[in-house]
Amino acid sequence: MSIGNSPEDERPFEDDSEEARPSVGHALRQARIAAGLTVDDVSNATRVRITIVHAIEADDFARCGGDVYARGHIRTLAKAVHLDPAPLIAQYETEHGGGRPAPTPAAPLFEAERIRPERRGPNWTAAMVAAIVVVIGFVGFTMVKGGDDGGKANVADGTEPTTTPSPTPTTKKPADPEPEASDSAIAAAPQDKVTVRVSAADGRSWISAKDHNGRLLFDGLLKQGETKTFQDSSKVNLVLGDAGAIDLFVNGKKIEDDWQPGAVERLTYTKGDPQAG
Repeated sequence: MSIGNSPEDERPFEDDSEEARPSVGHALRQARIAAGLTVDDVSNATRVRITIVHAIEADDFARCGGDVYARGHIRTLAKAVHLDPAPLIAQYETEHGGGRPAPTPAAPLFEAERIRPERRGPNWTAAMVAAIVVVIGFVGFTMVKGGDDGGKANVADGTEPTTTPSPTPTTKKPADPEPEASDSAIAAAPQDKVTVRVSAADGRSWISAKDHNGRLLFDGLLKQGETKTFQDSSKVNLVLGDAGAIDLFVNGKKIEDDWQPGAVERLTYTKGDPQAG
């Protein structure tokens, strides 16, 4: 037992240093789980390979191929799981020494003064080009002058010079502007196809859309106010990363589902919908 110290002085103190905060990979993994996303979902949304996503979440950045690619992957994954990438990139540079190299100092002035210009011989190529230009100019001037004299001689002899009529310019009719797509065009979608319009009305959300053959139509982040329209002959498959921020229209009709913010929804629509698949 210590003398002069109370029991409170011997209790362990809480660690508030930077070591207590989670690592970059752990923070990305926690945010992905909180968003209800799998590694496969994040890989499809960001086009970062699954093995690299697993490695980054385990704080193994060797598979990224360098600091530049590692920072790019961290920024892309952070946006997909709704995190601010700036603090994570700063933490990565602090922990892994990925800072930018120091600028190279400028050479002293006296060293530049000691450099003497290299003496060069005459540029014969430039001289030959100049001589050729002079000869061509003289020949052209002589031909033009001779043509003028011949025309004057014909007029003096009483013979009218022949003139070649210039072709009449034809006026091209401007092409009609192509009509832009509108909401009425979407509402009047063809009955033999399925038309799906996705609008980020209340926030941003990453979305993925595929046709009936599984071919990827779109995979990326839809910012607030942006709209994407997809059309297929029989079926459109959708994955909404934040369904609560999306307004969805199928074959011109709005889908009135009560999706919660941050909810991940997997939907399929066919001809004759709207109805959730």
